[in-house]
Amino acid sequence: MGSPPSDFIMTSPESLDSKEFMHLNPQDFRGQAHKAVDFIADYYKNVETYPVLSQVQPGFLKNRLPKTPPNTPESFDTILQDVQTDIIPGITHWLSPNFFAYFPASVSSAAFIGEMLCTCFNAVGFNWLASPAATELEMVVMDWLAVMLQLPKTFMFSGSGGGVLQSSTSESTLCTLVAARDRVLDEIGIENIGRLVVYGSDQTHAMYKKVGKIAGIPPHNIRCIPTRMEDEFALSPYSLRKVIEADVEQGLVPLFLCVTVGTTSTTAIDPIKDLADVAKKYNIWVHVDGAYGGNACICPEYRPFLDGIEKVDSLSLSPHKWLLSYGECCCLWMKNPNLVVSALRTDPEYLKNKHSESDSVVSYKDWQVAGTARRFKSLRLWFLLRSYGVENLQNHIRSDVRMAIMFERLVKSDVRFEIVVPRRFALVCFRLKQFNGFDTSYTELLNKKLLERVNSTGRVYLTHTVAGGVYMLRFVVGATLTEEHHVINAWEVIKEMANTIVNEF
Repeated sequence: MGSPPSDFIMTSPESLDSKEFMHLNPQDFRGQAHKAVDFIADYYKNVETYPVLSQVQPGFLKNRLPKTPPNTPESFDTILQDVQTDIIPGITHWLSPNFFAYFPASVSSAAFIGEMLCTCFNAVGFNWLASPAATELEMVVMDWLAVMLQLPKTFMFSGSGGGVLQSSTSESTLCTLVAARDRVLDEIGIENIGRLVVYGSDQTHAMYKKVGKIAGIPPHNIRCIPTRMEDEFALSPYSLRKVIEADVEQGLVPLFLCVTVGTTSTTAIDPIKDLADVAKKYNIWVHVDGAYGGNACICPEYRPFLDGIEKVDSLSLSPHKWLLSYGECCCLWMKNPNLVVSALRTDPEYLKNKHSESDSVVSYKDWQVAGTARRFKSLRLWFLLRSYGVENLQNHIRSDVRMAIMFERLVKSDVRFEIVVPRRFALVCFRLKQFNGFDTSYTELLNKKLLERVNSTGRVYLTHTVAGGVYMLRFVVGATLTEEHHVINAWEVIKEMANTIVNEF
């Protein structure tokens, strides 16, 4: 070893300040945590007073904060105050009852407590021995949810399949796509990866293209099959078959089909059974993305949207969108988890133990993209399911749908507006109609201005989409704190802004 630099000074333990910095002092933690909980409760209580869509401009925060970190500790009270003054103005408030954009990020007291305990234990349950309760509770909760969805036993640990909690639909889709890829490459050879083709519709979530490229599928082999407004933007089995037949004729190898229950733009429902029948003729892995719409299928009246699920290979849905669970909570069920494990398994010596050698013991590190990073997220769902019970979760879904139906009726009551596609679940797609002989491009401009005006008020936040070449506004009910009067007030804001725009033209 070389000599230390001339200005390097060895510090003995005796010379250190006698007052050590305590990383986790239980008493200090108790006081700070109580203050934090009070802060959070007040935020939820007052969230409606903030503009829903943040009104700041790019660069606002880096211009407010120091360029370097502090050399000495700052007080907890000072930091918390800065959250109020510096951070909150830059937040778009997804938990506002006036948030009707994208899809909801639903929350609940029960899930919050579960998340606190997850953080408390900080267990890294990558295999059974690393935290037995983390592994086994996840297995139990995944089977509970499967029962709620009336999934076949082939997707459950109590049957021949199993489930895992991922952070996102993207990760769930990637895991299943990699498993499908490796299964086929074992037969045709890795040198033929360029022949693999994956299928979805032009309404499939954008993550489908991303995970396809990550899995090594050539971008020109990622099919986005056109849908039609006449079919309510559902993927046609006939169109799918025609595209597959053309690929096979060209010597390509059909690999993977992503079916959607509740697309992002319009909540279109792809027909699972008929699409699976087409896919199975070509040994295609069928994955169902039910990120939003799948949650509603815990209600008997929506369960028919999963008809044919027994014919597919995997299914994912995201409780953080509509089942009151905090973010990054996606459930993935598979008929044959061993295919995913085979594709993703790592077996370093430092993780081996007698339990990890057993095929009968689940090691969740091999069910995910991450190596050993794995939080105890099943605690969140466990608290949620026990605190609510199935009936109350069903009623929660139905309540949001009722409010969406109310908004739909308000839109229909104004002759200037139209519903663009039939409402499903709690999303209403609408727009100002074409009028006064204006063409389609002019109508689009009109609706863009309407969206901009509505969002600039800070009283409501909506987003838009384009499907079938039609620009439309999306109104999604689902924020935990939303009540009927928020929906009515939102409609009043929309009408008010529409009045100003129509008068201008």
